[in-house]
Amino acid sequence: MSNSTMMMDFLLMEIPGMRGLQVFYAMFFSLVYLVTIMGNLIIAAVTTLDKSLHTPMYFFLRNLSILDSCYISVTVPNSCMNSLLGTRSISKAGCEAQVFLVLFFGFVEVLFLTIMAHDRFAAICRPLHYPVIMSPCLCVHSTLAAVLSGIIYGALHTINTFRLPFCHSHAVQQLFCDIPSLLMLSCSDTFGNQIANLVSALLIGGGCFIYIIKSYIHIFSTVLRFPVGAERKKAFSTCVPHILVVSVFLSSSFYVYLRPSTMSAGVKDMVMSMCYSVIPTLFNPIIYSLRNEQIKYAIRKLMARIFYL
Repeated sequence: MSNSTMMMDFLLMEIPGMRGLQVFYAMFFSLVYLVTIMGNLIIAAVTTLDKSLHTPMYFFLRNLSILDSCYISVTVPNSCMNSLLGTRSISKAGCEAQVFLVLFFGFVEVLFLTIMAHDRFAAICRPLHYPVIMSPCLCVHSTLAAVLSGIIYGALHTINTFRLPFCHSHAVQQLFCDIPSLLMLSCSDTFGNQIANLVSALLIGGGCFIYIIKSYIHIFSTVLRFPVGAERKKAFSTCVPHILVVSVFLSSSFYVYLRPSTMSAGVKDMVMSMCYSVIPTLFNPIIYSLRNEQIKYAIRKLMARIFYL
């Protein structure tokens, strides 16, 4: 117990393999990080500056882009720097911050994706009632509710995790601090923490996933009644990739967070963690925005204005 109270830092997992592989990993994910940040910031800027895109759909796109930029910034830069410099140490405060921010951004990400599925359902299946269903007031309130509930969710799980004594080891079997890896280091009973993770994941993640699938079932049934043409193709090309990204995000999160803490972590857990922290943030701008004609037109208009100046 005395060792746990004196512990001031943790050691993160390093990429297995030779030094060259670690440098390649750092360079590759640095490139992924830059592409993700650039894509999301472009979407955020365009949807802010172009007044024709001040609609509920693009309001949530802007919020999602800002959120994704913050989400990927919590884990990837630090992991890449550790690989390049050959360091593994992270302070306890830094570890607590990572746990809180990963939980917060992941929670809000799930809620935003659910709200956006509801927005598409209202636009396609209830077009006459869309202005009432997705009123500006509702958009703002739902965003604030998602952020505030994310803060509460992240704070509760972070406090519940770091109240435990860590005396088995201080080597986190992950590229960044997360709850499952930290529970493996505790020398106390973590059954209550595991139950809390299970219940919250099933209620929030499972509930949101069921609602998203239900919304898209209604969307597909409505779209199939459209005449065969561009509108049907456009709807399917947006909805199917969205479902795939949401499925990867939630399934990888469930695998990592619902895995019993008695199981040893490994490369598979590392890959799964990168799936839920990198893939959605990289592909969301492509699925929602860069394939959208209005967004592409707004980007061209903005670029022309910049070069003209």
